[in-house]
Amino acid sequence: MSKKTAARVDPLSLALPLAGVDSHAHLDGQEFDEDREAVLERAHAAGIAQVGNVFLGPDDYAARRGLFDAHPEVFFLMGIHPCDGQTCTPDRLAAMRAAFAAEPRLRAVGEIGLDFHWPDCPRELQFQALREQLALARAVERPVVIHCRDAEQETLMVLEVEGFAGYPLLWHCFGQGPETARRILRNGWHISIPGPVTYKANESVREALAIIPADRLLLETDAPYLAPQPWRGKRNEPAFTVFTARAMAEARGENPEDLWRQCGDNARRFFGL
Repeated sequence: MSKKTAARVDPLSLALPLAGVDSHAHLDGQEFDEDREAVLERAHAAGIAQVGNVFLGPDDYAARRGLFDAHPEVFFLMGIHPCDGQTCTPDRLAAMRAAFAAEPRLRAVGEIGLDFHWPDCPRELQFQALREQLALARAVERPVVIHCRDAEQETLMVLEVEGFAGYPLLWHCFGQGPETARRILRNGWHISIPGPVTYKANESVREALAIIPADRLLLETDAPYLAPQPWRGKRNEPAFTVFTARAMAEARGENPEDLWRQCGDNARRFFGL
């Protein structure tokens, strides 16, 4: 007997007030070339007031920022991903610095960090790229958004050694347990929760979620990746944050609308929107 297919619930049937923020999405990617406008319309209808689009380096930013000329609700992040650490050259860093000086929609340096899951980029280059971009963030006076995969202790060590305790910093796509959350919080940083919090196996994330102070909590899609239940395995999009928010509220024993507004307010404050 074949497994039953999960019902694909329309996110608009669970729409929340127009106060939410998807703090991290990649809507400039080719996955959205055929229906980007419709995706942004659905986001608005679901209750998303702003979306943070992440450009993975200055080349992508220069080529694709125009996709959002008609969408002031989309703000920008830019950083060289750790898996592309070998491309973090002086010329590209200079291009990033110039872009941040010229474009007020660029609100944070990220996603940057360490990713030891994939072997393609040598670790020493990842460490170098992270340190150089942390210095860039200080120079352009922008918050930092961290990507970390299979490198939690190393990432935390670099951030602490580089003196970023107390600096505006968001731990993107949090997927760990309470111990890691406590260390992030001790440093004064924020935590963003993605769709996998809805997965049955991710009990440790829900346990961590329960201890995060309300004013340090954001939510995200990382679209087109990591779609929440009941859309797991499909392309993610900002409207799907309604599923994530409701699962977060259940884990915390809160009203979904209250959590939605709080996370949105936190994002607006963090990014200076």
